[in-house]
Amino acid sequence: MAEFEQACKKHQLNLAVLAPKSPKLNGHVERINGTWRTDFYETYDLPTQLTELRPLLSDYLDTYNWDRPHEALDLQTPQEFLESKGFNIRASQSHM
Repeated sequence: MAEFEQACKKHQLNLAVLAPKSPKLNGHVERINGTWRTDFYETYDLPTQLTELRPLLSDYLDTYNWDRPHEALDLQTPQEFLESKGFNIRASQSHM
């Protein structure tokens, strides 16, 4: 973590550092990290090259937004939820 913070400082990137495992401070982040961990990282034998990883990420984003029901959305997908609120969503838009 210290190396990451130093790299951010070197490149003049502002970094907000929260205490680890602080769900009350960043519950949405903790939740999405857990979902990605169980539904993506632990499911696939991931490549080490970005050119090979990017298509897998894109496919999972599509699954997450268009196919995967979310309990917080009454088992709707994010796409279904947004459309129910009157938003016209195209497949190329991310809902994350």
